[in-house]
Amino acid sequence: MKVLVTGAAGSIGRVVMVGLADRGHTVVGLDRVPEPTGEDRPWFTVDCTDPDAVAAVFDEEAFDGVLHLAGRPHEANLPDSLSSHVITTAALLDAMVEHGVRRFVYASSNHAVGRTPRRDLVGIDTRPRPDTFYGVGKVAAEAVMSLYADRYGIDAVACRIGSYLERPETVRHLSTWLSHDDCVRMVDAALTAPAPGFAVLYGISANTRGWWDLEPGRALGYEPLDDAEEFAASIAPGPDDTADGAYVGGDYASPAQERPALDRS
Repeated sequence: MKVLVTGAAGSIGRVVMVGLADRGHTVVGLDRVPEPTGEDRPWFTVDCTDPDAVAAVFDEEAFDGVLHLAGRPHEANLPDSLSSHVITTAALLDAMVEHGVRRFVYASSNHAVGRTPRRDLVGIDTRPRPDTFYGVGKVAAEAVMSLYADRYGIDAVACRIGSYLERPETVRHLSTWLSHDDCVRMVDAALTAPAPGFAVLYGISANTRGWWDLEPGRALGYEPLDDAEEFAASIAPGPDDTADGAYVGGDYASPAQERPALDRS
């Protein structure tokens, strides 16, 4: 499968580019920054908020699928969050429709449901409860994906990623961790699952203390193999553990993240 990977220079992109290639996919990188030193795969230096520049990439290369990792990874005001997450998604989907590309996999986030109080296992049927404008951007991007799945028959999978780290570092991470290897497994499954339509999965490893339901991912072929519990003995309790466990979004749901939607001069 030939896959365009946006955000290819980012922390997830660098790992997934290699992992997908190791699994037999042909990968093409795209980022706002030039390709890293030593990168020998095709690369486009493009801002995904520019629909003409995105369309030009699809004019030059034929793809079987798109893995959309690009986007601001932290909180911002509402216009910047919507531009980073929603406009980029729309630009890619428009180019896909124009060029007949049928598979779209998106790096959504647990923060799409981050204001959900911590209680029982959270499923994909939980209503959107974003904890920040970052989370709002992810919810809105998922809505655009759903529209394009219904309107154009695009197969679109939203991966609500937890804490993507080499290893868990806090007590919360013991529930929310996504290992590097499981991330590759997740993306590969989302790209290759037969006819998923619009689908959502939770992107975490098989954590003993996991807060999100892994069954929707397993239904698409994502079988995580790692467990944060392996590191539990090395993680000391911290002063923020109680607050981090009150909502599934952790500190993103705290008052410290509150800000006006619009910046005013």
